[in-house]
Amino acid sequence: MADPRAAAERMALTLTRNGMQRMTARVLCALLFAEQETITAGEIAEQLGVSAGSVSGAIKMLQPVGLIQRVPVPGSRREHYRFPEDGWPTLMSAQNEVVRAMQDAAEEGIASTGEDSIAGRRLAEMRDFYDYLMRELPKLIDEWRAQRD
Repeated sequence: MADPRAAAERMALTLTRNGMQRMTARVLCALLFAEQETITAGEIAEQLGVSAGSVSGAIKMLQPVGLIQRVPVPGSRREHYRFPEDGWPTLMSAQNEVVRAMQDAAEEGIASTGEDSIAGRRLAEMRDFYDYLMRELPKLIDEWRAQRD
């Protein structure tokens, strides 16, 4: 069997190459590859060989998009985290805010250039693409959830 830590680092590198901050990617992968249900920030820092502060910053980046969940552990005074069971659909749903922002930006661009201009046609295609995503993504997530059940 391959080394899980090496696989986690390769996945983190892939995420980094695709726009995620390096430490955020490494912390996310530590969660994904953890063999226990929950893990503390200190355990993540020790595992990655980094400071607790850098892990804390990564946790703050992952929480708003739903890729890390704080969970109470009876008898423990430390905060424990886990990757949520519905993390990927939650992430895609959170992307709706990005999609809406892109739609708004396209609409503003069209208003400033006119839809019949060259730029306006490009921006209209952008708007139409994001409109399509907003209509179809919720259905895809619902279908995926139904298929899992």
